[in-house]
Amino acid sequence: CVLCGRTDDCPEKYGEKRTYVAYNLTVHYYCLLMSSGIWQRGQEDEGVDGFLIADIRKEVNRAAKLKCNICKKKGASIGCVAPKCKRSYHFPCGIQKECIFQFMEDFRSYCWEHKPVQKFSDKESRGTSQCTICLDLVEQLPVYTVLKSPCCKNAWFHRECLQYQALSAGIFFFRCSVCNNKDKFQKEMLRMGIHIPEKDASWELEENAYQDLLQCYQHCDIKRCLCKKGRDYNEPDSKWEIKRCQCCGSRGTHLACSAMKSWEQNWECMECRSILAKSGNYSKQKKRSLATSEKTDGTTCLLEEPSPKCPRQSPGSQRSFLLQSPKIMCQNNLSPCSHRERPASNRVMMSLSPLMSNRNCSLRKKHLRKNRREVSNILKELKLQVNTKTTRLNINAENIWNSALKGFRQRNFNPTNTIEIKFTNCKNRSKTDTSAASKHHFFQLLMLHLQNSSLFEGSSAKNLSLDFQAVKENLYFEAGKMIAVSLVHGGPSPCFFSKTLFNCLVYGPENVKPALEDVADVDVARTIKMIKYANSLSSLQSAINDCYEFLAAAGCLRPITSLCDKNMLVNDILIHHVIKRIISPLESFRQGLKTLGVLEKMQMHPDAFSSILCHKPERLSAETICDLFTIHSSSDVNKVEGADFWMGYLQDVESGESVVTLEDILLFATGSISIPPIGFDPEPTIKFLHIRYPIGNRLLNCLELPITKTYDQFKNKMEFTIRNTLRVERE
Repeated sequence: CVLCGRTDDCPEKYGEKRTYVAYNLTVHYYCLLMSSGIWQRGQEDEGVDGFLIADIRKEVNRAAKLKCNICKKKGASIGCVAPKCKRSYHFPCGIQKECIFQFMEDFRSYCWEHKPVQKFSDKESRGTSQCTICLDLVEQLPVYTVLKSPCCKNAWFHRECLQYQALSAGIFFFRCSVCNNKDKFQKEMLRMGIHIPEKDASWELEENAYQDLLQCYQHCDIKRCLCKKGRDYNEPDSKWEIKRCQCCGSRGTHLACSAMKSWEQNWECMECRSILAKSGNYSKQKKRSLATSEKTDGTTCLLEEPSPKCPRQSPGSQRSFLLQSPKIMCQNNLSPCSHRERPASNRVMMSLSPLMSNRNCSLRKKHLRKNRREVSNILKELKLQVNTKTTRLNINAENIWNSALKGFRQRNFNPTNTIEIKFTNCKNRSKTDTSAASKHHFFQLLMLHLQNSSLFEGSSAKNLSLDFQAVKENLYFEAGKMIAVSLVHGGPSPCFFSKTLFNCLVYGPENVKPALEDVADVDVARTIKMIKYANSLSSLQSAINDCYEFLAAAGCLRPITSLCDKNMLVNDILIHHVIKRIISPLESFRQGLKTLGVLEKMQMHPDAFSSILCHKPERLSAETICDLFTIHSSSDVNKVEGADFWMGYLQDVESGESVVTLEDILLFATGSISIPPIGFDPEPTIKFLHIRYPIGNRLLNCLELPITKTYDQFKNKMEFTIRNTLRVERE
């Protein structure tokens, strides 16, 4: 290795040793990562994983002048980052001397004297316990070779065991082996020098690793099998194809033996059917993670059962939720008893409901703002992938979809390049709009088109629709890709996803239960309502007969023996129509959203991304605009008076005492009518200058405001300039 001088080839300790014959260069990957004077200035496919060959040579020359404080030989490329510490060493020497190397952020290194250590309270017992990976004994001591779990009190590990597990599991599966905590555990292990590679788990990459699981049950278990070729005979796409039980998968039937017209029809074996009948609603709820539950007294409860990725609500917390939720309070109106007949507790709840509602609204807004701040930070992290190389898209605003599709599909398009927009149908736009403003306008038009396109269905909260031509042309993939690129490149978010669509993307369609509101087709919704609200077995049978062809085509025909069977039938129809019917578009859409790592972050931070994908952006307020802009002024300007005029003007605009709106002010300054999820880059600023009229510098997101003697002068100049500038642009 040109950096440490060793010939060892030990990937677990020093990283992969790579030799480049063309450059006469051999280097350990970890030696390269941890070297203090080199950065990844190239693309991933340039040099050695982005480290340019010329930069590596310079680093070797720099290190040749430094002596290792451990082996006393030259070539020490790694230095301790502690202030005033001048120790340098080779990577293998640092490992031997128990230095800490942090494989994150700036790839910091700490010498044996300044390295971070885990804190142990005096109350903790000192003894031995089992390493939960290798099961050998480990001493409970704060030493380099031993690490303690940050999330489990009595979980101890050998450092070497943890490192091997991290290399095998990768960033997606490395977690505490006791409690399965991922975020807290990974953060602490990275701090203590465990390298967690950004790759999939080794068992996921192994070829045919799950081959044994692909053996399907192929046997007809019906009491009277009609197939002359025997119970084990299976002929796909015929009436002798074997269908397995949808619940257990360990029983089967020929389609003809159970009088099934289509393979799409659901079928349960006798054992599973009897279990479902005995267990009633409880088993149905356990089977689906987002099912609505029913209270024992028969009244509907609006609480959703939590997703398997979310913490389950404790029994004690249900009462407090009932007190807070305005939705559940209004269920009291459905009770057959009058207001006087209601219990006192209900009357108190009713009287408090407006106050509770306002409080809940305020808390909900606060929670949304917090999640949107979190999303902004996540998107800024993803934007670090974007380089300075530009890709120009020529866009026709009157035909936004086709021109965008053409641009995204062009051979040189790369989502990691900086995108530059040129509107080809507007000769004057290049004079009035900066690159950033044009880009935001383009993404805004694109998101609006997607919202109203045939790819989605529904009124405000939309699900994917089934458009065979769009599937054929792979348009669902392109739509997902466009949304991901818009989010990372500073465009708006779609804001129209339904909760069902979002949950399908994040948790997988198999873990989602759709609701009647997700059905956009009026005829299908009417059919479901007929079945759902049937109040007798005869009316239920009549409703099923009326829509027999639809149920058969959907594969939802099932034997109905009692009125409660309608719930399972309704559930089957909803799952077929909202999810199974569009499974191909959904998978294509998911693949598109993987662009730039957006889907992965959505799955890691579902609450945060739900705030921008399922909710419309918060209406602009004077407070929001005031917080958005940072005020700068020269020394000869009265900053306080200028700020007072500015804030007073914002309040006038918000209260309607102005001819312009807050959106107009934002558009004038930044070229955008809303605040993008990622925020503005650069951050918007205000300058008070000795000028006649305000100027909106969209390239810098800077609002240059005139210094005036009175507030009326300030207001008149603002309104005259903003109104006329925007009018000219619209024309």
